[in-house]
Amino acid sequence: MAEVVTTAVAVLKAGGIVIYPTETVYGIGVDATNPQAVAKLLKYKSRREGKPLSIAVTDQAMAEKFVELNDQARSLYRRFLPGPVTVVSRDLGRVAPGVASEFGTLGIRQPAHPLILALVQTLGRPITATSANASGEKRPYSLNDILSRLSNQQIKLIDLAIDAGTLPPNPPSTVIDTTLSTPLVMRQGAALMETAATMPTLASFTSSSPLETRQIAGKWLLKYWDQLKATGLVIGLNGSLGAGKTVLTQGIGEFLQISEPIVSPTYTYLLEYPYRRHSQTGKLYHVDAWKIADAAQLAELQLAKLVQPGSILVIEWWNQIASDLTKGEDLSLAAPILTIDLKIINPKTRQLEIKIIRPGI
Repeated sequence: MAEVVTTAVAVLKAGGIVIYPTETVYGIGVDATNPQAVAKLLKYKSRREGKPLSIAVTDQAMAEKFVELNDQARSLYRRFLPGPVTVVSRDLGRVAPGVASEFGTLGIRQPAHPLILALVQTLGRPITATSANASGEKRPYSLNDILSRLSNQQIKLIDLAIDAGTLPPNPPSTVIDTTLSTPLVMRQGAALMETAATMPTLASFTSSSPLETRQIAGKWLLKYWDQLKATGLVIGLNGSLGAGKTVLTQGIGEFLQISEPIVSPTYTYLLEYPYRRHSQTGKLYHVDAWKIADAAQLAELQLAKLVQPGSILVIEWWNQIASDLTKGEDLSLAAPILTIDLKIINPKTRQLEIKIIRPGI
């Protein structure tokens, strides 16, 4: 292994791209502090919006040079690392541009794989820890999984590929965002599987400010980003006046980079906001169901026609119309439906319970 490490580190120091095996899938690494190397990797990877590339470190001490660890993160490090868990924390701005997410967060991996640890330790700096497949392609358990799906231009960007044969078909790492008051599982992998199985459709979050409510909305939308692009998305909001329904919708608008102010559609029933998030275009439809008196009036809005790939339909006072929408054919589409109940705990604190009532395709 020493010769492989020496060769790979020389490539990394020169700003090159290395494909390497991990305990989950094949990963692709560059020096995470080298702007030119990261730019080369992003050209290869076509990173999806909002998602950190993640970096591999040797231990918690190295992690703390690049992210701000809170009590949530430290608890996860003690319990699950090293291992197939990516812990997302506040970025300290010490990696190259393009590594951290648009949320100002960074995913940290402390792998349980001797080769990766040797690479990072010998290099003396973290390497990127994203999967080696091009965005949208199958999980790479062999070099053939990777190379057979790349363009000639992408293949030319690879400087070294370390072949460990076909890896066991393990799930990817579990990704947990620790930057909110309540940890958010952004991707479910092998770790935490038993815990997740006990509550498959419900997540509960505490928000201590309107800002945090907006952040929760944006990060949940990121979880469903691929689904939103494929089928559209429906979000039903419940809660008393002042609970934060419109604030949460504003968070969705911020994530979609909508510049127009988002206000309650109380007097118009429905407002629409076009958006362009990187390469994706679509519309956010904001509905207030408070004054919808019956099924006939609801039918006039023709909400089902609004649910298209790239569209998101946010309905305040969801319970007012939920039975009429879901018992018939109005929303019998592939789009998933999430409901969010917002409860006022005290003047500053809100409880958000997110339930997936239809997962989608």
